[in-house]
Amino acid sequence: MSISEVPAALHNAPGTGSPLTLLRQAFTEISSRRRLVRYLVQADMKKRGTDTLLGNLWWILDPLLQMVVYVIFVTIIAHSSIQDYPLFIFAAILPWKWFSAAVTDSTGAIVRQERLIRQIAFPKIVLPVATVTAGTVGFAWGLIPLAAIMLVYHDRLSLMVLWIPVIAAVQYVFTLAAAILVSAANVFFRDLGNVAGHVLRLWWFLSPGLYSLTALDQVHFIRDHPILRQLAGANPFAILFESYRTVIYGTDSGGPPTTPNLVGLLELLIGSLVLLAICAIVFKRLEPDFAKVL
Repeated sequence: MSISEVPAALHNAPGTGSPLTLLRQAFTEISSRRRLVRYLVQADMKKRGTDTLLGNLWWILDPLLQMVVYVIFVTIIAHSSIQDYPLFIFAAILPWKWFSAAVTDSTGAIVRQERLIRQIAFPKIVLPVATVTAGTVGFAWGLIPLAAIMLVYHDRLSLMVLWIPVIAAVQYVFTLAAAILVSAANVFFRDLGNVAGHVLRLWWFLSPGLYSLTALDQVHFIRDHPILRQLAGANPFAILFESYRTVIYGTDSGGPPTTPNLVGLLELLIGSLVLLAICAIVFKRLEPDFAKVL
């Protein structure tokens, strides 16, 4: 199916009505345009080369190169004593690369289709949905180097890795909410793409990717200000990183991989669904003005 096959009778939502009505419209547009989403996902993959072996090779090499840089910095320069640190850090690098790439690409998901939006009436919300969905393919390719690293640290191999798709599903919902919001906001604030890059970089360092939440308890400043520790634990990627790390790496005390914090994941899922609903409503409110601004 090509985009030109989308029925011309499909008109933009008026952007009015109750929040529940707009949310229902968004859900209906996504569910009823699955073929269009599939086409856009395939087009996005071809554009980035992620439907080819060489295109996906970067999803294997890039997180590995990042891991090497952080391992050198943390273990050699900072003299960290975290056991099996390459596996420890890679368990956070891979999901973060998926999220940051999806959000970065989504900032231009609407504005890149300026000509298409002016010429054809179709539900614009499928654009960020397709972008995030295409990113899952790269994440899947990134599991290859993860498997290789786990073979090196074979004593940490366990069936707990079967929890990875469950954790990834929670991350997908959260990522989709962020992507829908930034794709709509970037139509009106074109510098958002540059700002997003700096925010994502800061977010990474404030999240327990290079370190664990337990390590924060050893910092005097954090102990003196417990509110900071609570804020760190409330970070969505604190929950996600710790969940991935628990099933891939194990516990900070050196214990084997175990079941993730299911209560924390459930709370994050519920919060992400609420955020997704809010972002979808905001998107539908702004959608009628896209063609005017672009």
